[in-house]
Amino acid sequence: MVKVPGKIVWAFSIALAASIIIYVWYTAFTPEKPKATADMPVLLNEKVLLPLPRKVSELTVEEAILLRRSIREYTDDPIDLNGLAMMLWAAYGITEPKRGFRSVPSAGATYPLEIYVVIGKRGVKSAEGFLREGVYKYEPHSHTLLLVKGGDYREDLMRAALGQSWVGGAPLNIVICAVFERTTSVYGRRGEVRYVPMEVGHAGQNIYLMATALKYGAVVVGAFQDDLVAKIIDAKPEEKPLYIVPIGVPKSPPKSSFEDIWEYITSRR
Repeated sequence: MVKVPGKIVWAFSIALAASIIIYVWYTAFTPEKPKATADMPVLLNEKVLLPLPRKVSELTVEEAILLRRSIREYTDDPIDLNGLAMMLWAAYGITEPKRGFRSVPSAGATYPLEIYVVIGKRGVKSAEGFLREGVYKYEPHSHTLLLVKGGDYREDLMRAALGQSWVGGAPLNIVICAVFERTTSVYGRRGEVRYVPMEVGHAGQNIYLMATALKYGAVVVGAFQDDLVAKIIDAKPEEKPLYIVPIGVPKSPPKSSFEDIWEYITSRR
């Protein structure tokens, strides 16, 4: 039997005791990393894992259609990240996982659209705080936002949109681009002049309705300098901007009722 010198046993004991003390201190005073839930964003290398799609609104479809308006005046309140996640999902999110179908009809399922979000300072709030201001790109299959570049580009976007103040005043703007070749490679010129414009209209209306259901206001903007908008959001050369959609909390929420519509219709019969 080999006899271990007393000095070595003593040194080993001291080292073991020190390791135990360090471990206990670390576990007691180092905050635990929060686990991801459906309600909170997870930041991974400038990627935002958005809250998962689900039923969130109290309005029915018919009520959202009734109250849908083009809203151009907003309060200073931020957009909730859950709301942004649902509006992006409504615009172009996945609704049929097996075949990858999305929230809008697309000619031949060619899906030519690409979605960017220009977020201002303190424009989007989550349970963890405010999302970093910047230009993001929406990735539908993973339901994530990818940071393209940091900074508040709303003023630049407003100037590119011929000075329309609601673009600069909204806490965020959704910019919808199209890669026409995805559709024209199948349908030729009809894809450019008919199918892609139809598809961006579908996406725009979905944003309107989801925004209305969540008590936000939106307006679609088509008057802007295309090349300048593309440069601001760092769009790829093949991605052509078609819509800017400012979104915010309305200063004057729309009011209407079906009884008002009944009276209007019956008076004209």
